[in-house]
Amino acid sequence: MFKPASRRQARLHLALIGPAGAGKTYTALKLACAMGDKVAVIDTERSSACTYAGDFKFDVAELEDHHPQTYIDAIHAADDAGYDVLIIDSLSHAWAGRSGALELVDKAAARSRSSNSFAAWRSVTPLHNALLDAMLSTNCHVIATLRAKMAYTQEKDKNGKTRIRKVGLQPLQRDGMEYEFDIVGDMDLDHNLVISKTRCSVLADAVIHRPDEELARVLVNWLEPEDGVPLPDMKSVMAAWRSEVEAAGFTYDEMLRFLEDKGRGNPRRWDDERRTTALAWLVSETGRRSFENWQAKASA
Repeated sequence: MFKPASRRQARLHLALIGPAGAGKTYTALKLACAMGDKVAVIDTERSSACTYAGDFKFDVAELEDHHPQTYIDAIHAADDAGYDVLIIDSLSHAWAGRSGALELVDKAAARSRSSNSFAAWRSVTPLHNALLDAMLSTNCHVIATLRAKMAYTQEKDKNGKTRIRKVGLQPLQRDGMEYEFDIVGDMDLDHNLVISKTRCSVLADAVIHRPDEELARVLVNWLEPEDGVPLPDMKSVMAAWRSEVEAAGFTYDEMLRFLEDKGRGNPRRWDDERRTTALAWLVSETGRRSFENWQAKASA
């Protein structure tokens, strides 16, 4: 049952968090171009990445809206095109942007009789989870930027009065998003990258001023397999699970329930738990096909 642990060839999932002007996009491009020859950028920041076109070579997809499915489609397109590194700039818009998760919840609550936003999350959470699974399942290295917001907490003083206290900057995304990444770094306006979470022991508690190719070299060396055995190709794994699930005749609702019951599988594992990640992809694909069929019938 047990065997010696070894590090197998993996894909990087790096999050860069910081306020405007911290250098998130530039740093992401600097690292990406040092890690691979083919770099793609999902740009939600009004063409901000293109301002660096003279400094770096990359392809860009500018999203018209920030619906989670739009992100998912762009991630799959980058995967299909065989890019080495995918930059998502920024992931915050999938949460708080136009047609992002928060707006979808508000619209769903407004349509319901009770205007209950809690109930509205039932339809939005699977979409959010499908985005995470697409991001974690791609064969590309992923570098995601996230905007930072000031977080506050309410506390009682010695007189029993409620006081508001600043507790620092937090990423503008769903709580706990940072746990999905291998490495998380906070960037400040002096362009320092403070590593706040890492699975790479070399970078533990590191503070790096103006991260460059040296950091990219550290990341590439860390990602190299110890046993020389690469991970299986993601597309073949997905195709196998898709065949099995479709043969079982799962409906769209049944796949959603399965995801809610089982949760997402660990993207680093390649056993039966991989089923849930494949199903998340199937949910997005089934949803897209259902919408296209509905459009075709409506226009007929």
